[in-house]
Amino acid sequence: MFELETLFLTLSTLIIISILISRLSNNIGVPVLLLFLAIGMLAGSEGPGGIYFNDPQLAQNIGITSLVLILFSGGLGSEWKHVKPVLWPAVSLATLGVVITTLAVGAFTTWLFNLPWHISLLLGAIVASTDAAAVFSIIGARNIKIKGNITPLLELESGSNDPMAVFLTITLIQLATAKESSYLSMAGSFLLEMGIGLAMGLVLGKAIVFLINRLKFPIEGLYPVFVFASAFFVYALTAMIHGSGFLAVYIAGMVVGSANIVHKKNIFRFFDGTAWVSQILMFITLGLLVFPSHILPAIQTEFLISLFLIFIARPLGVFISLIPFKYSIKEKAFLSWVGLRGAVPIILATFPMIAGIPEAQWIFNVVFFIVITSALFQGWSIPWVAKLLKLNAPPNKLVSMPSEFNNLDQTNRTLVKLTVPDSDLFCNKPLVEVKALKGSLIISVKRDTNYFVPSGGSTLEPGDEIQALVDDDKINELVAIVNQQLATL
Repeated sequence: MFELETLFLTLSTLIIISILISRLSNNIGVPVLLLFLAIGMLAGSEGPGGIYFNDPQLAQNIGITSLVLILFSGGLGSEWKHVKPVLWPAVSLATLGVVITTLAVGAFTTWLFNLPWHISLLLGAIVASTDAAAVFSIIGARNIKIKGNITPLLELESGSNDPMAVFLTITLIQLATAKESSYLSMAGSFLLEMGIGLAMGLVLGKAIVFLINRLKFPIEGLYPVFVFASAFFVYALTAMIHGSGFLAVYIAGMVVGSANIVHKKNIFRFFDGTAWVSQILMFITLGLLVFPSHILPAIQTEFLISLFLIFIARPLGVFISLIPFKYSIKEKAFLSWVGLRGAVPIILATFPMIAGIPEAQWIFNVVFFIVITSALFQGWSIPWVAKLLKLNAPPNKLVSMPSEFNNLDQTNRTLVKLTVPDSDLFCNKPLVEVKALKGSLIISVKRDTNYFVPSGGSTLEPGDEIQALVDDDKINELVAIVNQQLATL
């Protein structure tokens, strides 16, 4: 048993190394989660670190705790106005798409390796969900802009398909362990769990917004702590009444993120940091749990299943579940390719181990190998595939600034930075005559290395960086104007 000082030193060292090495992700195009997993494996019993860890229950508990924070943080960043246009396609991907992927992997595994049907289905359910953190660690870090509404669709699908995968995994384990259950009861239980999770997420999310806007805490730092505790309250209460706690947490986060609440920026920053810490701890823990010597002997089997999932099962789920919706073949192909697997499948792979299923260790090894190959093969190639399918767009030049303004959270304006394009719409005329910036408050202009505060008669030049307060309802319009001008250059 570690002494407390040793435990602190070990954890802090691993986290610091993970943060420092994460800078490589942007250069080599590999999801940062893969680097965190590698650190855990190197620190494990078969690596130079020599830390023996073989406790699936503890790993599962750490994983679930981390997922609560990651999903709530993901919900905060998924505003309703961006999610609404892709709601039903995302629901179809997160439900029907997951089921189709599960069935496809199950059928392939049973046919090729002559495994029992319920074990093959269990493997399929575990690897059926995609990982938002893996996808957006690449898209965000490499500043990839995708045309249309593909990005919010990926975000919503990745945040909402985890509950479906969790439900299928638990139910199939019950079938495998001969507990009373049937495929008919599965459908009823699913509708009940998802319905409760959705309702609890909406109700409790609105309750959080109501309370945080009316409770006047004496210390500003208590607001993020209140929301932090509320996220776990939402998960625990929903799970206790047999609803989907993960879905409830994600929906509650979305409700809070879409509302106008006090100290919103501070809350967002707090959860952004906690989500990253959660990811690092989760991936390091899962890396520690892996024994590479157990994975290598069956590498051919694992590789075949991984290839089938990437090239057949995931595309089947995407193309079939999106039939009712107007997406092009190129868009469906891109959605199929960026369905990276991440931490959730590895966490779900601990469920059969805890349940005592004989094939549990084999399932865990296959799942871990799939996550590694998915990150390596798909992760680095996302920018290349977007360009190949002609779905890449000019990156937004409109980004949030790190500056702070008192009571900015209580206004309907956002502080942004805009790089002026070489266009007559912006240049060679007084600021007061620039229609695209009408109603915005220009705070400063950076030209080369100099800053100045403009007046209404000041003129802009191509390449100027302006810092402005823009009305929230005009930001999207301004982004569209800037991107249109950039596309013509």
